[in-house]
Amino acid sequence: MFAPRFVMSMFGALAAFAIATYFLTGSLATTAIQTLLCAVLIQVGYFLAVLFMVWKEARERRKSSPGKLPADPTSDEKQVTKVPLRRLNRPGHFNS
Repeated sequence: MFAPRFVMSMFGALAAFAIATYFLTGSLATTAIQTLLCAVLIQVGYFLAVLFMVWKEARERRKSSPGKLPADPTSDEKQVTKVPLRRLNRPGHFNS
């Protein structure tokens, strides 16, 4: 969901909604209130759609991960650092 495209589409839909509402009711106040409510509903729908896409992606990543993290970080399955930490604290541009 590309944000600028969504915003332009939302304004187009709101304009069409406002024009149709004005022709049906003949009232500017009613048109303004209903168009504002329509804008809020569109934003809620957009938020829920993005939330669903993030949830779906997280679920797929969990399924495709090769292993699970150990429940106890002190267990034997704890990851071992491959780079000695003393090398990271040396000044200069290279580690020898």
